[in-house]
Amino acid sequence: MAKAIEITDANFEDVLKSDHPVLVDFWAEWCGPCKMIGPIVEELAGEYEGKAVIGKLDVDSNPEVTMKFGVRSIPTLLIFKGGQVVDKQIGAVPKSILSQKIEAQLA
Repeated sequence: MAKAIEITDANFEDVLKSDHPVLVDFWAEWCGPCKMIGPIVEELAGEYEGKAVIGKLDVDSNPEVTMKFGVRSIPTLLIFKGGQVVDKQIGAVPKSILSQKIEAQLA
């Protein structure tokens, strides 16, 4: 089963070069709602293996990317396509909502 990849300031640009849509979960260890959505993000990584890239970025360890995209509240999930932000979700939501957002970018 695929796992969400760890995204950092160092590898962020490379991850965005994917031919597939990329979902980035901006999270932190101390964030309660992030812990709720974490397992959902891991499930999506398995379900969309080969179709989308699913990754997690720790905001405390990676301030550059966090500031670049103006992430102020977490969890924030950004979906990129062709290196550009095409969708955004702030706060914990049901898995079905994130699936819909990914599916919309696969079409």
